[in-house]
Amino acid sequence: MTYLAHTAHAQLLALWLSCMGWTLTVVAMGLIQWRVWHVSDIEVINSGVAWVGIWRACFNSHTLVTPSFRVMHCQFISLTEAFTPPEIVAGQVLMLLSLFVGICGNAGGVYSLRNVYFGMEKNSPIRLAFFISGVLCLLASVMALIPLLWNIHSVVTNQTIKFPPEFKMPPAPDSQQVGHGIGVGLVGSVLLIVSGIVFCTYRLPVRSQHTSQQTLRKEVNLDCSSPAKSGTDSSVVLTNVTSKDNPAFESHEHL
Repeated sequence: MTYLAHTAHAQLLALWLSCMGWTLTVVAMGLIQWRVWHVSDIEVINSGVAWVGIWRACFNSHTLVTPSFRVMHCQFISLTEAFTPPEIVAGQVLMLLSLFVGICGNAGGVYSLRNVYFGMEKNSPIRLAFFISGVLCLLASVMALIPLLWNIHSVVTNQTIKFPPEFKMPPAPDSQQVGHGIGVGLVGSVLLIVSGIVFCTYRLPVRSQHTSQQTLRKEVNLDCSSPAKSGTDSSVVLTNVTSKDNPAFESHEHL
């Protein structure tokens, strides 16, 4: 059985990177700091800062308080609401799909490394398993990048959201900036891309010509040492031995 554990060190690191990337994607999906709104009216938004995520819009207030968030007022952004912008709808859908595809990619990486380290290459196509894992990781990163980049574009172009009155959000911010949630998601997507590329580049080791020649020589030696062929081989060796005349002996005979 071929020893393959030394060929998958990079893929072991890639599995760690993909797990970290998937975890950061989960964290980014739950953060509310995707878009940071700065407002001048601090009568309701006392801190002058509001955060818009893909699931909630929140701000600190001493007059409006959400019980579960104490001094923070939050409203859930529904997927089916008319005011929900398309970049947030894409974030809710694609981020969930990215999590599902990413966990499948990590599971495929674990399965592939298990086959490598436990010597099961005869029962499973290891290279194909690594390739599928890499494709799933790359697909998960693309699904996460689409809403992340889309929301960055919305911040750069200073696009607003027409929140309903119960959100207590201003019709438009004075300015807005990219929040930490998008940054965390970008880092996770990059880690997934790197791990996917490393998974896809796995190659099985190729036996060198020198190793093959050594194996062939061992097989020939074993065949020559067998009892059934020992007599034949010795006669062939004796037949192939070429003899030479001794000139000194011939000169003595002519005397």
